[in-house]
Amino acid sequence: MVELRQNEILILETLDRYWKRAYIWLTIDRIMEETKLPDSAVMRAGLTLQENGLIKIQARPTTLIELTDEGQEYANKGLPERRLVDILESLNGKATLADIEKSSKLEPKLIEIALGWAIRKKWVSFDKKTQTVRFLQKTWAEKDEMLLTEMSGKGLVSLLSIDNLEAVETLKKRQLLKVKEKTERVFEITEDGRKAISKREVTSVKIMPSTRPVTQLTPELIITGKWHTTKLQKYNIEAPVAKTWPGKKHPYLQFLDEVRAKLVNLGFQEMTGTSVETSFFNFDALYTPQDHPARETSDIYYVEDPQYGDISQHATIVQHVAETHENGWKTGSTGWEYNYSLLTAQRLILRGHGTCLSARTLESKNLEIPSKHFSIARVYRPEITDKTHLSEFNQVEGIIIDENLTLKDLLGVLGKFAMEIAGADKVCFKPDYFPFTEPSVELSAYKEGYGWVEFGGSGIFRPEVTLPLGVKEPVIAWGLGVDRLFMMRAGIDDIRMIFSQDLDWLRRKQVT
Repeated sequence: MVELRQNEILILETLDRYWKRAYIWLTIDRIMEETKLPDSAVMRAGLTLQENGLIKIQARPTTLIELTDEGQEYANKGLPERRLVDILESLNGKATLADIEKSSKLEPKLIEIALGWAIRKKWVSFDKKTQTVRFLQKTWAEKDEMLLTEMSGKGLVSLLSIDNLEAVETLKKRQLLKVKEKTERVFEITEDGRKAISKREVTSVKIMPSTRPVTQLTPELIITGKWHTTKLQKYNIEAPVAKTWPGKKHPYLQFLDEVRAKLVNLGFQEMTGTSVETSFFNFDALYTPQDHPARETSDIYYVEDPQYGDISQHATIVQHVAETHENGWKTGSTGWEYNYSLLTAQRLILRGHGTCLSARTLESKNLEIPSKHFSIARVYRPEITDKTHLSEFNQVEGIIIDENLTLKDLLGVLGKFAMEIAGADKVCFKPDYFPFTEPSVELSAYKEGYGWVEFGGSGIFRPEVTLPLGVKEPVIAWGLGVDRLFMMRAGIDDIRMIFSQDLDWLRRKQVT
């Protein structure tokens, strides 16, 4: 014998009532509206009813419509053509376009649109020679206007509930209405369900009394032992329930926290700094000549106001760097052999890489040797945005200072970093060139099902970098695109997705 609970009875009664009005099936939303039950309760009860053959649950494609922002604006203010004829009525049924514009009741950009639709609807006539609009007839609200009013303030509405499809098509063409396709679950009562709810066949169905079973164990039930005799609610644990989206940190920010935590656990100290940097630390201290192409306005953002920063507190270091650029100073190099400009060194920019933080760290009086340092820095370059480039992105920068370091140590650190952080299966190193490292190495990594990705550059700082900053020991350094590390980790092939406002993607991204 089948036992029906209160929620199941409510749903059956609703379906039977609508069936008698020739509604063969109802959507879950309509059932929720009628029964005042949440969707999770409706689905649980629905699955139980389906198991007992009292209803059928089917998936049906449904067309939904929704007003665009412009459509909602017209729903509130009226269609442009309606506002135009209202103006004409107030001007005794005749006016030039200039007079209509002066009326200030209709935005200039809408006058042409309003005139076109008013002529099409035969509300007005227009004389091109005199630019005069003449009112033809008094008109009541048409079907497109009535639909706008009906849809005002509502979200998605089923197309089946709309009487006039012609008005839908008109508003759609005017881009005042969006149409979306969606698959909805619908409930349909069976013959057995109708018999059960009408109690014509009570032999196979038992209607539960109004007393509801207990749905939650309380301390009282457990302490007193009443739970032994209390009827507990049975639940179908396989029934789908409403998805819940608890608050969580953005997946990319969570990834950055994970990278930071791993580096700290490995003994690295974090380097921090401002986004606005002097050209001295961004370029000069890294042995990049002042006429290098990387300093062009097509490759770096210059600050308009103020244009220059103060580097006087680093005067000794600046002097060493200047001499290194001009003649090599004490580094054993010939330098770049040009006249160094102090004014150029003071030029303010948005930092183009995180390596400027490494330069500042090496110059610091608090530097310990040996030591390891890292930064996760937001950097800025005027790149053309595409699926692999952004004009604003993050780099994970790292340096290790130790008298016994070699290139082999650098490759080992990079390989471990790519595999543990990005989940790469294998790595590849290629020779590269940077003004501030020698040798220089480019890191690429491969992940099965994703492919190869270039992560960034690395190398051993040249003496022309370390000696002017007061460091005699070898320094291995790397600057990797942490955005691309996350892309490989998350299986994303478009870097713009990292900063996406797509709530569906953000909600479904798994918390690790």
